[in-house]
This record gives sequence, C-alpha cells and structure tokens, in this order.
Amino acid sequence: MAIIEARGLVRTFKSHKRTVEAVRGVDLTVGGGGTVGFLGPNGAGKTTTLRMLTTLLNPTAGTATVAGADLPRDPVGVRCLPHASPTPPPFHDQLIVDI
Repeated sequence: MAIIEARGLVRTFKSHKRTVEAVRGVDLTVGGGGTVGFLGPNGAGKTTTLRMLTTLLNPTAGTATVAGADLPRDPVGVRCLPHASPTPPPFHDQLIVDI
C-alpha cells in the first residue's frame, strides 16, 4: 500500500510579470514501513513538494494522497497524520521550558 502517492504534481508562482514553475510534474510513490530521503540539487523543488504534501501549499495541478487522504479534498485528514520533519529541526537547540 502506498502511503504517499503523487501524480503530475505542479506548482507555479507569479513573480514580476512572469510565471516560475517551482515543481514540474512530480510522480512519486512511497510505500509504508520505512524512512524516505528526498534528495536533489538546490532549486529542484524539494521543499515546495514537501509543502504541498503537508498542505502548506496548494498544488497548481496534479493529484496527491497521503495515507489515503486526498490533498485538496481532505487537508485536515492529511494534517492529522504524522509527516515530514525537516532536518535539522526548526527549534533552537537550547530551548528550555519552565513549568
């Protein structure tokens, strides 16, 4: 069973009167039960793709599901699932919580 499935995922942005294609037709299938690394050169669209798969950005085109939850139709279902963790974590390494 595929945990993440994306077909033809596209994200474009408008910038200074031109359109920039940040992600162009990503097809991706990730099975369950493991750890996945998402590698590529700077500017390849890795962060934009992960932002779409975690519902922080809407895809311009294409389809994707995460654990059976459809990104555009069920964003709350996607957000309730454990998902991507950036490395390093976006927390200060000396964060202290006083109770």
